[in-house]
Amino acid sequence: MSAPEERGALTSRPSLYTCAVSVRHAEPEGPWCQEYAAPPARIGPKGKARRGWAEIRDELTGLLGPLLMDPDAASAAEQLHRRFSAMDPPVHHRNIHRVVRGLPLENEARARAFARCLVRTGHGHPSVCVGLVLLARLGEPEDVPYLVTLGVLRDLAGPVVHALDTIDRSAAALISLRDQETKPELHGLVAALGAGDDAAVRAALVALPSTVAPGVARRVAEAAGAARLLRPGAPRAQAGELTARLGWLLFWMTTMRDYTSEILLYEEAVCAYESFAWGAPHLEPTLDHYALVLSAVQELRSGPGSLHGWGPGRREAVIAELAAVLDRAEWRAVVEQDGADAGARWRTAWARRARAQVARDPAGPAEGLRIEVAERDPLDPGTVEARIVVGGRPLVPEVFGRGPANSPEWLLDSGRLRATEESREVQLAEAYCTEGCCGALHVTIRRDGGEVVWSDWRCPAPSPSRPHVREIPELRFDAAEYDAEIARAENDHTWTWPARKAARLIAAGLRDRPELLTRWGAELSWIGTEFRDPDRAVVSLRYAGEDGPPTYFKWYVPGAGTPPENRAADALNRLAAADPRTYGS
Repeated sequence: MSAPEERGALTSRPSLYTCAVSVRHAEPEGPWCQEYAAPPARIGPKGKARRGWAEIRDELTGLLGPLLMDPDAASAAEQLHRRFSAMDPPVHHRNIHRVVRGLPLENEARARAFARCLVRTGHGHPSVCVGLVLLARLGEPEDVPYLVTLGVLRDLAGPVVHALDTIDRSAAALISLRDQETKPELHGLVAALGAGDDAAVRAALVALPSTVAPGVARRVAEAAGAARLLRPGAPRAQAGELTARLGWLLFWMTTMRDYTSEILLYEEAVCAYESFAWGAPHLEPTLDHYALVLSAVQELRSGPGSLHGWGPGRREAVIAELAAVLDRAEWRAVVEQDGADAGARWRTAWARRARAQVARDPAGPAEGLRIEVAERDPLDPGTVEARIVVGGRPLVPEVFGRGPANSPEWLLDSGRLRATEESREVQLAEAYCTEGCCGALHVTIRRDGGEVVWSDWRCPAPSPSRPHVREIPELRFDAAEYDAEIARAENDHTWTWPARKAARLIAAGLRDRPELLTRWGAELSWIGTEFRDPDRAVVSLRYAGEDGPPTYFKWYVPGAGTPPENRAADALNRLAAADPRTYGS
């Protein structure tokens, strides 16, 4: 086929934008949507090696560089589509995103014109994706209607949302929610948002289930403008229900199940927490609501939510307002009695421990170094973390963000944070998947005269889309103040519960008497409490295999209900007397 014939064949197909306009007037599952789906990834002819990332990066960089500078945007767009059509196998949109987001843009005006031409006239998925990634960097409000229209094509929904996130968060959120077709509980809210019916939006928001995925929680809050539904002067109708819903959305945004807390990506977090504090007095005093208010206090004291641009005194004011609600007599009564079932009893016990911890230090972590042990609401069980707060800001979510801080047993009971003349490297946090997969946060701690120095950080590079610090500075602390804080944190056991305390005492005994395990050829793998049943203390041991891999043995420590000191002493005596593998069930 000659070049003119090829151009005619390429341009005879309607643009994806024209397709999207048609889809807006048809059923979402109609033929247009299917015909213009993204082409499936192909491996290429049999025996042909797949291209590696370096080859793809170099090819796309060499291709796009001159086109971004071409003053004729339409001609450049046509050249790009023709080149993409000839590629076999085709380039995956994720690789396009990786390359284009890092391209130098010497002439932003030309690059923006090129991007708009690709988005509005492009008739191939890869070329339109290039335009979308460029508009994520260069887009302006006038681009929003075109992007929203393209968003009805399901195969472009992800790239469109990414582009809109930098221009119009609420529009991006609505497309993201519309794409959640497997979640019928969102259909009513999406319909109300699409219709622009504020009353229906509030009703649909109240009707949402309490439990939602973290990313969905953020998108719901963004699309519905949840942060602005409850403000001084706003209608008080549904105030309690809307406050509870906002509280649930904030709660799920702060979970670490998705490695990075979604609250960091929620631009209206400050406004949302202030609205929640304004509406909290309208809540009924129930265990659910008590836990929501208390969780918000925990988050704003030392969690990722405190990293937003609060400004002087605003965060402290919200904490004080929420704490005042918890101090009301009818709210205190909620946690004075144990719950009716095991789950409610455990959750009530957590609320009492966490509230007492907050009450001892109402203002939250002060300037300098502060270690605050935080246990999340058992409704969303997670690790107990020893949060490290420096200058009033939680360190781990600010510089790492792939998992919570390590446990108090790891950082405090072991003495790892103590500063000595000899420097040592300490792991402060590990990714949920494991260090070998997504890394960990390490720092070297040493004493330097009258100061303690944290330096030589080791941390994986953060994703460009995540709001984490790119370079971690050396930190210096007054040695006397540092030693006092570490000693305080090591000796503060008020956050713990009987089974956890027993496990910590057993671990301490094994550190002092390692022969209790070595005599049986065992090593301690980990010790703690069962994830789903925190009243069960567990010792996990590793035995070296003679000709194969090691074997693991779990011992559930008996004696629940007895004092932790007695339970730990009995366990250590039993380890001294017999190999744990002989204990039976």
